[in-house]
Amino acid sequence: MTNALPSYSSGTSNKPLIGMTIGDKFDQIAATYPDNDALIVRHQGIRWSYREFQQQVNRCARALLAVGIRKGDRVGIWSPNNAQWTTLQFATAKVGAILVNINPAYRLHELEYALNHSEARMLVIAERFKSSDYTQMLYELAPELKAAAPGELKAAKLSHLEILVNLAEQPYDGMWRWDDLIEQADGTDEARLAEAQSGLQFDDPINIQYTSGTTGFPKGATLTHHNILNNGYFVAESMKLTDQDRLVIPVPLYHCFGMVMGNLGCMTHGATMIYPGEGFEPKSVLDAVAEERATALYGVPTMFIAELEHPDFAQYDLSSLRTGIMAGSLCPSEVMKAVNSKMHMQEVQIAYGMTETSPVSTQTAADDPFDKRVTTVGRTQPHLESKVIDPATGGVVPRGEIGELCTRGYSVMLKYWNNEEATRDAIDENGWMHTGDLATMDEEGYIQIVGRIKDMVIRGGENVYPKEVEEFLYSHPAVSDVQVTGVPDKKYGEELIAWVKLRTDADPVTEDELRAFCKGQITHFKIPRYFKFVEEFPMTVTGKIQKFKMREISIKELGLDD
Repeated sequence: MTNALPSYSSGTSNKPLIGMTIGDKFDQIAATYPDNDALIVRHQGIRWSYREFQQQVNRCARALLAVGIRKGDRVGIWSPNNAQWTTLQFATAKVGAILVNINPAYRLHELEYALNHSEARMLVIAERFKSSDYTQMLYELAPELKAAAPGELKAAKLSHLEILVNLAEQPYDGMWRWDDLIEQADGTDEARLAEAQSGLQFDDPINIQYTSGTTGFPKGATLTHHNILNNGYFVAESMKLTDQDRLVIPVPLYHCFGMVMGNLGCMTHGATMIYPGEGFEPKSVLDAVAEERATALYGVPTMFIAELEHPDFAQYDLSSLRTGIMAGSLCPSEVMKAVNSKMHMQEVQIAYGMTETSPVSTQTAADDPFDKRVTTVGRTQPHLESKVIDPATGGVVPRGEIGELCTRGYSVMLKYWNNEEATRDAIDENGWMHTGDLATMDEEGYIQIVGRIKDMVIRGGENVYPKEVEEFLYSHPAVSDVQVTGVPDKKYGEELIAWVKLRTDADPVTEDELRAFCKGQITHFKIPRYFKFVEEFPMTVTGKIQKFKMREISIKELGLDD
């Protein structure tokens, strides 16, 4: 094996990294494409050109300065997708405040943790979203709001929070409405904003994103202008985005997929951001693509599956689509074929990464062969490095061998906010981010994710990678989606359980039929011992499957607690 190439690659490019802050790049783009559509928010009836969007952002930035927000202050946003979210994203970047993205699905305990851990001085909230009444939740957490003057909160449980802004139309005690906040801009002139903006550096932290830890408290990945501006730019470069492109963004803005790959990817190219709704809903996405003549669409595979399976799918003209990104989990080949042919997205790409890497580390190219687009996550992004190591020794493994994927370069976060120990565990002394994902790298540098180090199932001494079993079960005509995980077993240590979602238009299938389908096609120890038919999977708001929850539910239902 000594002659085999090591599993290392670096991404090259004739395009340099952008050495600017987000605010400066935004102003440059607004000057270049003032009349291009910048932001279309369909559920709010908003359509802003780059000139108009810049005016909104600058006014918001001046308002932030007027209420005392300064460089380095943390400003939280707890809201689904809307125009205010994006305005605040760019406005905080202009004054150097650090935007703290708060997951719309958070409950009180998680919200309290994120606000106190980040020491947020200001929080912007939606009135409510889905089953969450954010306004009442804040009153529960900070009852002092009821008697506080807006902007002057002093709460026992939230010792750093002073300013609350509610996106509701009607006023609430202790909170400003969005319009009330924006009116404060009148007390600050453009010169003061220009001065604040000119005092920023591109390596300054600008964003904290709390990663949904499967154990313990979430960790705050701290990202700089340089991290996310460049990542958004190079993701869009790979898609060959131009100022003529129109991208539908149904993924949450609080996550890198929305705010970096979506918003910053569009902004750096003068392209159009289109939000179909507050949250994902397949009909609103299809409406947006057809009516706005979108050229690109984002989503996780489960979103594309929902769009393809919509009863009115055939009535939509999606012929304007050309490209887009599927990320969050690997794309089953049948879904990729349907997205290519039925949705006209011949150039759709797969992107892989994590919040801690801004997020994208590897990406397929528009002209990659079909098999590379469904079995790999592409090659190393420009200006980044990848390596696959033996987790036990830290040594780089030969190409083709399984190990832990590590990534290094401009995209690696600054740190986990206020958590030196977790930062040291994640980023080693040579600057490599350890992803926790098991991967292989082939001779051409394509990387295949075979599972999480934590997801790997060891059955009777044999390593089983759930993804491989999932890929096989996807090929059954009745299966719409499938997720495989391990459950404890007295004899073998672990056994496999497959959670199966069946197609609504297919003949029903039984557990025994699926087992027979596997027999002779995959190794006997990879055939799931248990099957569970479901309508949906436990998921994060970003559409990531929570396998640890699947495992917990399965153990309980199968009586394997002992």
